[in-house]
Amino acid sequence: MIKISGALIKNTKIIAEEIVTSTVEGEYQEKLKECITEICYKLDIEKPYWLPRNLTAYNKHNKTFFDENNFVDKIDFDKFIIEEME
Repeated sequence: MIKISGALIKNTKIIAEEIVTSTVEGEYQEKLKECITEICYKLDIEKPYWLPRNLTAYNKHNKTFFDENNFVDKIDFDKFIIEEME
């Protein structure tokens, strides 16, 4: 089981935040994917594309952020931050 926090940041302020816990059995990647999908659904945003910098940051700090470079459509926030909670 993992718990992920996701927050939308605009002008250095949190404008929306969700916390979800995985419910699927299986590999860590499946649990992470489920959590991110659920957070994006709750925040009503598209799922971001993972770039190499996101993978590096997440593997090192269990945290990463996504900006306009990670989304196909125009976004109305500055960053989408995800972090694994203990």
